[in-house]
Amino acid sequence: MAAQPPEGWDGWPEQKHFALVLTHDVESQRGLERCIPLAQLEMELGFRSSFNFLLKKYSTPDDLRSYLRKNGFEVGIHGCYHDGKKFSSRETFLERAGIINRYFKEWDACGFRAPAMQCNLEWIGDLDIEYDLSTFDTDPFETQDGGARTIYPFIVQRTSGRGSFVELPYTLPQDSTLFVMLGEKDIDIWKQKLDWVAQKGGMVLVNVHPDYIKFGEGKAGLEEYPIQYYEQLLNYIKETYEGQFYHALPREIANYVIGKKDLVAVSPHETA
Repeated sequence: MAAQPPEGWDGWPEQKHFALVLTHDVESQRGLERCIPLAQLEMELGFRSSFNFLLKKYSTPDDLRSYLRKNGFEVGIHGCYHDGKKFSSRETFLERAGIINRYFKEWDACGFRAPAMQCNLEWIGDLDIEYDLSTFDTDPFETQDGGARTIYPFIVQRTSGRGSFVELPYTLPQDSTLFVMLGEKDIDIWKQKLDWVAQKGGMVLVNVHPDYIKFGEGKAGLEEYPIQYYEQLLNYIKETYEGQFYHALPREIANYVIGKKDLVAVSPHETA
C-alpha cells in the first residue's frame, strides 16, 4: 500500500525517477551550534536541506537563519518546547499555535514538524503552513501508533475549510532511532530503505538531528554518532543514483504537489 501513488499522481519534475528531501530538527543548544558545520558538509557534496528550530527552548540567532537562507537552505519551525505537551489539550495547542503562527510571519517560514513526531493533522491545519513534516510512512519505534502509510507527499484538506496543505512523511528511519536507540554501526538499513523507495519512485525523506552528530576527531559521546555515517549516506546517493533523483527543499516539493490539479486531497481523518 505504501508504494501506491496517490490518486492523480503523474510523477516528479524533469522526469526524475524519485525525489530526495533532507531535513533536520534542532532539539537543543548543542544542535544549534552544529547547524553550520552540517550545512557546510551538505554544500561540499552538492546538497541542500531544511532546518527546523524550536521557538522557546533556545534562541535561534538571526545570523544563523540568514546564513542558511543565503546559501540555499530552508528554515522551518519545530514547535515551541519539545516537552510532549503540544497536543495534550486543545487549549494548549491553540496557545502554542498562536506563537508558532506569529513566528511564521517573522521568519517568513511555511513549514512545520511537530516535536517527537506527535501528530494531529486536523489540529495542525490551524497553523499557517504550506506543508507539514509530522508523519512517517511506517515506524514501529515512534511513540504514536500508525503512520501515513505512503512514501509519497499528499494533500490534506483543512477541516476549517480554509484551503489545504501538503504532508511530507519521512520515509527513511530517523538517525536517532538507528544510531542512538538501536546502536547501529553502519548505514545498511538506510541504504536498504532508500533503494526500495527509489525503486518504487517515491520520496526519500530523511530527518537527521545535528544534536546527535559527532563532528571532528575522537570517540562519539553518549547519544552521538560519527558524522561519517551521514556523509556516507549522501555519497551513496550521489554515486548510486546520479541524475535519477529530484533533489528539492520541502517548500519546493510542496509547491510542486499543490500545483497538481488532478491530485485528490484527503481528509485529516483518512491518514495518521
